[in-house]
Amino acid sequence: MDLSDIQKQLDKIMFERNNSPIPEFEGYSPNEMHQILHFTFGPKSPIQLQKLSDDEYRKIPILNQIKYLADVISRKGELKLTTKGFLPVKVVSDLYGQGYLTDYPIEKGIVKLYKEKDSMTVHLTRLLVELSGIVKKRNGKMSLTKNGEKLVSDNDKLLRTLFEVFGTKLNWAYFDGYGDNSIGQLGYGFTLILLSKYGNKEHRDFFYAGKYFEAFPRLMDVIESSYGSLDEYAAKCYSLRTFNRFLDYFGLIEIKTEGIWIDSIQYITKSDLFDKFVKCLPHKVSKNEVTIKHENTRN
Repeated sequence: MDLSDIQKQLDKIMFERNNSPIPEFEGYSPNEMHQILHFTFGPKSPIQLQKLSDDEYRKIPILNQIKYLADVISRKGELKLTTKGFLPVKVVSDLYGQGYLTDYPIEKGIVKLYKEKDSMTVHLTRLLVELSGIVKKRNGKMSLTKNGEKLVSDNDKLLRTLFEVFGTKLNWAYFDGYGDNSIGQLGYGFTLILLSKYGNKEHRDFFYAGKYFEAFPRLMDVIESSYGSLDEYAAKCYSLRTFNRFLDYFGLIEIKTEGIWIDSIQYITKSDLFDKFVKCLPHKVSKNEVTIKHENTRN
């Protein structure tokens, strides 16, 4: 056997390994997981986003909150910000008062709404309109960009943009005390696959956390527990970021909560919107896989 034959054999082995299903990846191959991680909704990814109806877009809280803020800015032409660059008090109150999204501390009277940072969801909304290029800031004033005007008039493009910006540009760790790590955000597409597969039935949030950390075990090394066991602490971090502060904002899940706040137990199911918006294709079987299975059957 010459060097070229050896190289062909090695290439074949590597191809089979990279395209073979992995149990920890829910049957997807390393190559498919590469697409899920780095090109989540790209043409080669098993995850695709679909167009919704006008009525369905109206069921997405964060989309409608973004559109409302954009409309406020559009009507004013320019929105004068505070000296620190935040939304003015009247706009904060008006935006939160629409009821698209709420904050537990405000609803329970723990925090009184006044400035932008009093409401995590209002602060998030301002960050998203900036990160997605809907607005620009100049001389202490905020106004819509030309691209922003086009985006807010097209629900499909706006939702896709917000979803990808949320997944890739927003720092999920910014809003909590679990440390500066990528738990939840890294491989958020894999969570979509898990929900697509298991979300018809009610499962505890820790069920999904367990499968997530089976796929990405090294993420357990980047977090230190300051409350309970490491497994439980990491699962709570994943759950808070993924379910409460991401997918619920987009109306893609339903959360049933038992208990109070930090000690509560959560059960997750996907909403009717989920399968209409997110389409997850099964593992794509390669020709080599078919050949190997056929040979194993014959033997």
